[in-house]
Amino acid sequence: MTDTLRPAPLRPATVPAGQVCFVGAGPGDADLLTLKAARALSEAEVILYDRLVSDEILALANRDAHLVSVGKEGFGPSMTQQDINRLLVLHALSGARVLRLKGGDPAIFGRLDEEIEALEAEGIGWSVVPGITAASASVAAIGQSLTKRGRNASLRILTGHVMEGFADQDWRALARPGEVAAIYMGKKAAHFIQGRLMMHGASADTPVTFVENASRADQRIVASTLGTLAQDLAQADLSGPALTLFGLAPRAARQALPAIRKQEVS
Repeated sequence: MTDTLRPAPLRPATVPAGQVCFVGAGPGDADLLTLKAARALSEAEVILYDRLVSDEILALANRDAHLVSVGKEGFGPSMTQQDINRLLVLHALSGARVLRLKGGDPAIFGRLDEEIEALEAEGIGWSVVPGITAASASVAAIGQSLTKRGRNASLRILTGHVMEGFADQDWRALARPGEVAAIYMGKKAAHFIQGRLMMHGASADTPVTFVENASRADQRIVASTLGTLAQDLAQADLSGPALTLFGLAPRAARQALPAIRKQEVS
């Protein structure tokens, strides 16, 4: 591991020996880590990390830590949840300072409960360090808010990856004007989402924005509408993790910024 600047460890340790600390790595930009998350990375002796955790965040880990990739890939090769649970238990029982590093926030589609239950079954202690979730990073990228007075007083956070139960959403309520949803892992479900919402009365002009690799250097923003959602997504050919923001469009001032800067230079 290359030498990097690390925050000085504080006591009591963020990652106690023989316990597991669940840490949110955020959307990818290392500058968005909390101080507590960075300190936990510098203290851990074993780090089990997800596929979407960026290299710049892993570079902040204790140089002597044992790094274990336990990533899952949607519809691709993945380590089973049972194997991840087993590794967490084995390393914690060995007395190591174990850190479970999850992309975004551990409590949002991170299978946190399953892993905590596996630890509790063995009498192993645990703690959680929250992280910035992709929905927050995505709306920051487009200059919008997830909630807005006079527009929406509620927000739906959905996953399009696990279709079991997804089809049973209250589509009629979501189709009402002004509703907002952050849909994780929804690229493959785009056709389904489009059909269900329009079937229940949503306007074809409803804005839909895709944010790929939110907060990272290779971030991409694709502005679309519900009516053209599937076609625009296919044309954009997004290959990285993308969050779907239903009901939100990039702020007009942001879209005009490149043209303004061009005029200033000329």
